[in-house]
Amino acid sequence: MKRASIKDIAKMAGVSVATVSYVLNKKEGSRIGEATRVKILEIAEAINYIPNKIAKSLKTSKSKLIGLIVADISNDFYSGIARHIEDEAMKLGYTLLIGSCDENPDKFRKLTELFSEQQVDGMIIAPVIDSDEAVQKMISDQYPLVTLDRYLTHVDVAGIMINNFEVSGQVCAFLAGKKFDEIIYVGYDTRLPHLLDRQTGFEKYMAETEIVTRKVMVGLHNIAAEIHAGLRENLVTDGRRTAVYFSSNKLAVAGRSYFIKENIRVPEDVSVIAFDETEAYTLFPTEIDFVKQPLKEMAGASVKLLDDQINGNPSGNERTVFTAELIHKKSVR
Repeated sequence: MKRASIKDIAKMAGVSVATVSYVLNKKEGSRIGEATRVKILEIAEAINYIPNKIAKSLKTSKSKLIGLIVADISNDFYSGIARHIEDEAMKLGYTLLIGSCDENPDKFRKLTELFSEQQVDGMIIAPVIDSDEAVQKMISDQYPLVTLDRYLTHVDVAGIMINNFEVSGQVCAFLAGKKFDEIIYVGYDTRLPHLLDRQTGFEKYMAETEIVTRKVMVGLHNIAAEIHAGLRENLVTDGRRTAVYFSSNKLAVAGRSYFIKENIRVPEDVSVIAFDETEAYTLFPTEIDFVKQPLKEMAGASVKLLDDQINGNPSGNERTVFTAELIHKKSVR
């Protein structure tokens, strides 16, 4: 016979897996209603629910597991920071479980439920579009939670991020100082606040100059084809001094491949600067100038913030903002 699981209890009680996990394993300080708590415990007893042996053997309710949900593990930013988070977590005795939701809110929600069922002590998350409800549910269940890189406008939760708006303005100031005739911004057509901060930083700074600006906006998927089409329409190499500012490393790699395909030289025909680093930059004839995020520092801060919550020492719901740095290579003339 199949052993009863937390998911079975959640289905029978009509509540989330997170709520069941909290009732069964973290009873103190819960805001869950008494009727719901009693119902969950009665169902657990009725179906002879037996907790995971490892969790059952612990003298405390802590599993020493933490979950990390990233938007896209194939992105060098997330794979890089995940490695640092794992290192920092291990220093505090935690084992890290990693999930990639591929910018899909339904997959994001399922990962939160899966990690809750695995009885993680808390989660570090990069929320995606339309994940507000799932995040708010975890907050309501008093789940230790920290956002990383991204944030949600209408959800109040502690987080780690960088100064997207300010550093985007710094990129524009650097390019403006090079006396370009026009600057093309390549970004995502999205509602993600941190990416909108980058775009707004560009728009606000450039509005105060006389430099011609254009924008190529693409979706989160099918990036290469959309960027190639956008650059084909907006980029003219007729002797004018043009720079292209890519707002992520994935956009930059897709754009750089277009330049190679069309025999457009960097920086002779067009200058290039990008947000975030990736090893792929080193594979191109000219290395790209880029905005470097302090991954190790961000990772350490996110793990410490989560550990404080887990151990009952929360520091509030403030967002810690780190400063990114513009790294100069040879792609801007």
